[in-house]
Amino acid sequence: MQVNDLTSEKNNFNDGEYLPARQISSPNCDNRPEGVLPEVLIIHSISLPPGEYQSRHIEQFFCNKLDPNEHPYFQDICHLTVSSHFLIRRDGEVVQFVNANYRAWHAGVSNCLGRDNVNDFSIGIELEGWDEASDGFTGQQYQALSRLSKSLIKEYDIDPEHIFGHSDIAPGRKNDPGPHFHWQRFKSSL
Repeated sequence: MQVNDLTSEKNNFNDGEYLPARQISSPNCDNRPEGVLPEVLIIHSISLPPGEYQSRHIEQFFCNKLDPNEHPYFQDICHLTVSSHFLIRRDGEVVQFVNANYRAWHAGVSNCLGRDNVNDFSIGIELEGWDEASDGFTGQQYQALSRLSKSLIKEYDIDPEHIFGHSDIAPGRKNDPGPHFHWQRFKSSL
């Protein structure tokens, strides 16, 4: 049994930590504003370098350890301080970078539910993939995303209708998770 395969009946969270996930601590986070809890899930996609999968570059990027000399693309992004709460790799492995009770820096300039500062009230989930690639996402990723989302919805009492793509909250600036993400497949799994 893979470490992420826990039944939905179990309480998969312990004080903001998703127990089935591999834990890697990102410094790119801070406290949510007082009294603010997660209300929305934001789905992203990422690959580093773009279109390449299964490296440790995403982990390095979210931990400010990306070597700008490893790839020309990294020279443009290595100075950024970003993170996400979760990353779902191509094989379905879930990695948690930021405790869900804290604010990860994933949304940037954005607006959701008529409010700015989306990082304040959201949980960011990155899928290892590229919004411009036609290969989309794997079945393992959809399964892991469904399990994680169900757990987050239950833990934080999030309305299942409050799940958005990065492109929804930053239109014109962001395209992810992209046209090859199957929203209907994902939403029907919830």
